[in-house]
Amino acid sequence: MRLIPARAECNLHGDISGGWVVAQMDHAAEELASRLAHGRIANVAMESLVFMSPIRVGASVSVYTRLLDVGSSSIRIAVEVWTRNHSESQHRKVVDAVFVYVAIDSHGRIRKVPR
Repeated sequence: MRLIPARAECNLHGDISGGWVVAQMDHAAEELASRLAHGRIANVAMESLVFMSPIRVGASVSVYTRLLDVGSSSIRIAVEVWTRNHSESQHRKVVDAVFVYVAIDSHGRIRKVPR
């Protein structure tokens, strides 16, 4: 997923808010988890979340997901955020995380992930 955050996503110091970044990471990982679960899922944990560098307004933000593990009802997904500032030619990794989802039914109860 590639985005260019606007000034509305800034924190007090003029950098992109960590909350906005985490929300975008969750959207990207949810898409993969939902597809694997064939339906509804819920985010139950962030096993790790490391912010390595601030993100500037106008930077191109790319969110990448990678499947780590599928359990009987859970799905672990690695999520990385990379940016490229308009004045630079190289991308740099700015956030690294692991999100955990569980498959749930229409009543919100945990169910098995189809194989």
